[in-house]
Amino acid sequence: MNTTVTATATPPREGSSGSALTVRHVDGESYAVEVRGHRVLVDQPVSGGGTDSAPTPVELFVASLASCVAFYAGRYLVRHGLSREGLSVSARYAMAADRPARVAAVRIQVGVPADLPPGRRAALRAVAAHCTVHNTLIDAPPVEITLDPQ
Repeated sequence: MNTTVTATATPPREGSSGSALTVRHVDGESYAVEVRGHRVLVDQPVSGGGTDSAPTPVELFVASLASCVAFYAGRYLVRHGLSREGLSVSARYAMAADRPARVAAVRIQVGVPADLPPGRRAALRAVAAHCTVHNTLIDAPPVEITLDPQ
């Protein structure tokens, strides 16, 4: 059985851009995410019925946040003539114990370059804390799920 899920946003506001991606069933609990010519796989661990061939959607969700923080931190460093050498971002997350299933908490740790001046730490943290993915979590958009008529 081949299943397709398409994620779309409500029509973009004037002056903004919208994006689309498609998710297609591959096999078992594995799906392929296709966006702008790129393909990313997701799966479930063996304990969840998958083959553990790829990260889970929840892991990619947290990875999206962590990589967005890294991007913003990196841009800050470059903008101020500082090296990105040694920049790293790690994330830990916990699932909620109750229903509905969801991520209950995320902790992001930014590893800063050794030569980051102490006076730049607070500004770097502020910039990283305002990445697009974090802003979206703070002011969550409406999500609409529809089924194609068939």
